Amino acid sequence: MADAEHEFVEYVSARLPSLHRTAFLMCGDAHLADDVVQQTITALYVNWRRVSRADNVDAYVHRMLVHKLVDEKRLSWAKVRLLGSVPEPERPPVTPHDALAERDSVVAALAHLPRGQRTVLVLRFLCDMSLADTAAAMGCSEGNVKSQTARALVAVRQVLDVTETAGRNSR
Repeated sequence: MADAEHEFVEYVSARLPSLHRTAFLMCGDAHLADDVVQQTITALYVNWRRVSRADNVDAYVHRMLVHKLVDEKRLSWAKVRLLGSVPEPERPPVTPHDALAERDSVVAALAHLPRGQRTVLVLRFLCDMSLADTAAAMGCSEGNVKSQTARALVAVRQVLDVTETAGRNSR
């Protein structure tokens, strides 16, 4: 029992930043990403013995993360969200040459995508998962992953091009 818990702690400690980044990029909300990662880690702990025997534990955990995010989105209507303070206003735009601006524009472009397309791009390109692993994590066919990737890339390029053009015109 102690060995299994030790393995679990080591696994989660090593993967936590990556899981949080993946969840954030899929949902675009740091607080929701925290919640989804926590739910995933809790489910992982409960099922660790079975999960640790999987051929690809990382792919299994990514699939759990995707399912938890889908559940969170699907069941969000049943939750009440109370704010302790007024949300901060949107930040003013930064210079186009700043790395932060580039990251923000990519995150904003991802936010314009439907959940499936956003998930495909995050898993394929930011988590560097294979086509087969992405399809397995999402519970769909490889062809579906390919078509969603193609549509998502077109949409992201359009959003980034519009943002870049608007930035040039405002000078």
